[in-house]
Amino acid sequence: MAIAKERRSLLVSTVMVFFVFNVHHLQVMSCPDVQATNCTDQDRKLLEFPLNLEYLEAEFFLFGALGFGLDIVAPNLTMGGPSPIGAQKANLDPFTRDIILQFAWQEVGHLRAIKKTVKGFARPQLDLSKKAFAKVMDKAFGKKFVPPFNPYANSYNYLIASYLVPYVGLTGYVGANPKLQCPASRKLVAGLLGVESGQDAVIRGMLYAQAGHIVYPYGVTVAAFTNKISDLRNKLGKSGVKDEGLVVPKAMGAEGQVIGNVLVGDEMSLAFDRTPEEILRIVYGSGNESVPGGFYPKGADGEIAKSYLVTVGNKV
Repeated sequence: MAIAKERRSLLVSTVMVFFVFNVHHLQVMSCPDVQATNCTDQDRKLLEFPLNLEYLEAEFFLFGALGFGLDIVAPNLTMGGPSPIGAQKANLDPFTRDIILQFAWQEVGHLRAIKKTVKGFARPQLDLSKKAFAKVMDKAFGKKFVPPFNPYANSYNYLIASYLVPYVGLTGYVGANPKLQCPASRKLVAGLLGVESGQDAVIRGMLYAQAGHIVYPYGVTVAAFTNKISDLRNKLGKSGVKDEGLVVPKAMGAEGQVIGNVLVGDEMSLAFDRTPEEILRIVYGSGNESVPGGFYPKGADGEIAKSYLVTVGNKV
């Protein structure tokens, strides 16, 4: 009897210890401790930053296909941010318009997905004017085009201008993914990266099919446009080669076997990555994450982007 009583007592004690330990464990898992807070804070910053590019893509594609943007289709997503400067409907053929319209609604979904996870920020001031794109092309070629490059003039011009957009965002997602600590954050970025990569592949594929087409009136092939734009992004990013056009020297092609480069990747055909700093240097067009301009005349938003503006006294 004494032995049985002692065993029951031991069993009860063991169960109590197990219960107390697991309740404490569940509390640690469910309550935000320092590590969880740091995880959430770091992830929040990294997830908010790409909103800058998602806003740009959504507005550019919506206006290009429909002639209006988020202020009409999803005003709640703008959070009261200013309307983009100079965006307009593009003169697109039916097939290209259909694809761009699909991209546009996908970008609206991306904004919803990110804002469902983090609070985000209002749409920053975007400059999507013909002048803004013309400056990029002039800088890429080292001369002024006459007439100035107009992204909205026709399907060729619009696709070349679109070549500027999704790829920068997808390299940012590749760069952010290993820095994320929370599974939900990594899942979101993987989902965004998948669709952004698809958009970039479609744009590159459509341009590659016309790589030898000479863009009027500039006397420059589609392939040459992509090569010059990629070279400019590499120069502005200041982190080596992370961008390649549609036709490359054979040594730079996949496994050194081809000159066609419909999908861009490193020596093992893996996607390149970029940091937020590199992305800001590119989209500002200044090569400096602290000097706004380009498509973001007043600078990008979010803690990461603002931290660089504050350092030089340019508060947004």
